[in-house]
Amino acid sequence: MNTQKPIKVPYYEPQKNLADQIKHSSDKRGVSKSKFVLKKLKNYILSSLAYNCPINKLRVKFHRMRGVNIGEGVMIGFRCTLDHAYPEYIHLEDYSALAGDVYIITHSNPYKHFRGRLLSYVAPVIIREGAWVGINATILPGVEIGKHSVVGAGAVVTESVPENVVVSGNPAVIIKRFEEI
Repeated sequence: MNTQKPIKVPYYEPQKNLADQIKHSSDKRGVSKSKFVLKKLKNYILSSLAYNCPINKLRVKFHRMRGVNIGEGVMIGFRCTLDHAYPEYIHLEDYSALAGDVYIITHSNPYKHFRGRLLSYVAPVIIREGAWVGINATILPGVEIGKHSVVGAGAVVTESVPENVVVSGNPAVIIKRFEEI
């Protein structure tokens, strides 16, 4: 299972104008303002292209160009949202599959007034080899989907899933175990 601990990030603070927001966000990431803006624009364009692209190989290529770690033979369905802020924290291993309308979120960035009540963090999401995430499922930060496991349609996965199981529901729970392949 995923043993990486979440990395704390600053809480969200609304800025007065666009220039302040760019400065605040680039400082938070430790990059120049121009590099931050270019990276955000590139990410936005590639994510938009991937979202409704009719060809899987192109969807995969666009997401790789965004920084998503994608193995061989991966299928990404239509209208999948792979975290816009931290795509590099997503790992899709060989022959894993995402059905349409899947959300993979790698960060939680609540407003500053939630400090002490909610964490503001980024944590990787790993979809292991041969796992399948069903349509309209949501995978939250820090979750690992085990090898050859299935996430049922509409499930909300809040905790890591072991190998060779089917999970379903909100929050997702194990509903079936497969024999190992």
